[in-house]
Amino acid sequence: MSSVNPAKWGDLGTRTASALILIPLAVACAWFDGMWFTGFVLLLTTLIAHEWTQIVHPKNLAQYILHLASALCGTILPNLFGAEIALLAILGLALLSGILVRFGKSVSSTWSYLGICYVGFPAIAFILLRNDPDYGFAAILWIFLIVWAADSFAYFAGRIIGGPKLAPVISPKKTWAGLGGAVAGSALASIVFAYTTDLNGIFALAVLAGGMAVVEQGGDLFESALKRFHGVKDAGAIIPGHGGVIDRVDGLIAVAVVAALIGLFHDQGLGAAPGLLHW
Repeated sequence: MSSVNPAKWGDLGTRTASALILIPLAVACAWFDGMWFTGFVLLLTTLIAHEWTQIVHPKNLAQYILHLASALCGTILPNLFGAEIALLAILGLALLSGILVRFGKSVSSTWSYLGICYVGFPAIAFILLRNDPDYGFAAILWIFLIVWAADSFAYFAGRIIGGPKLAPVISPKKTWAGLGGAVAGSALASIVFAYTTDLNGIFALAVLAGGMAVVEQGGDLFESALKRFHGVKDAGAIIPGHGGVIDRVDGLIAVAVVAALIGLFHDQGLGAAPGLLHW
C-alpha cells in the first residue's frame, strides 16, 4: 500500500469545488430538458470542438468551423430530422475535414481525422437518450452517476492503494487499483440508483455499469494519448483542478456513446433510454 503523501491530494480541493458547481448544473439542465439540456449539450460539444482544434488543428479556421458545425449537427439535427440524418451530416463533415487534412499543408496524424466524430457522436448520444419522455432523465442521471462514481473511486483507490501502473507510457498516474476502484464504484452507484428508482435487473445493470467504468477509463486514456502525442499537459484551463472541458468529460462522452449504442441494440423498439435501463 502506498504511503501517505500530502502531495497526492494537492488537487483534491479544486477538484471538489469544481464538482460542486458543475454536477448540480448538469443535473438541473438534464431535469428541465428542452432548450436547457440542448443548450448544455451544445455548449459542452462546442467547447470540446474548440479545445480539440486548438490541440490538433491550431490556427486552422476551416477545421475550427467544421468541428463547430459537428457540434451543431449532433445537437440540433436529431430533434429536427432524426438521429440518422444527424449521423450522416457528421460523417459528411468528417469526410470534408479528412479531405482538407489529406491535401492541406499542415502536419497531420491519425488524430487529425478523429475530431469531427469525437465532437458530434456524443452530442447525438446525449440528445437521443434524453429525448425519451419516460426514461430519458433517468438514463442521463444513471450515466452521470456511474461516471462520477468511476472517476471518484478511481482517484481515491489509485492514491490510497497505488501499485502497478495501468498504462505508464500514456498516463503515468493511472493504476490497476484505480481501474478496480472505478469498476466497483460504478457498480455500487448503479445498484443504489436502480434500487431507489425501482428498476428491474439490478444485478445486470450493475454489471453493465462496471463495464461502463472500463469505457470511462478508456476514454480518459484516449484523451491522455491525445495530449501526450501533441505535447500538452491539459486540453485547456477553463475548469480549476481539471484543466479543460475535455479533461473533465473525456470518460463521460465515451460512456454516453457506448450507452446509447447499447440502448439502441437492446431497445426492442422502445428507444435508447429504456433499452439501456431495462434488463
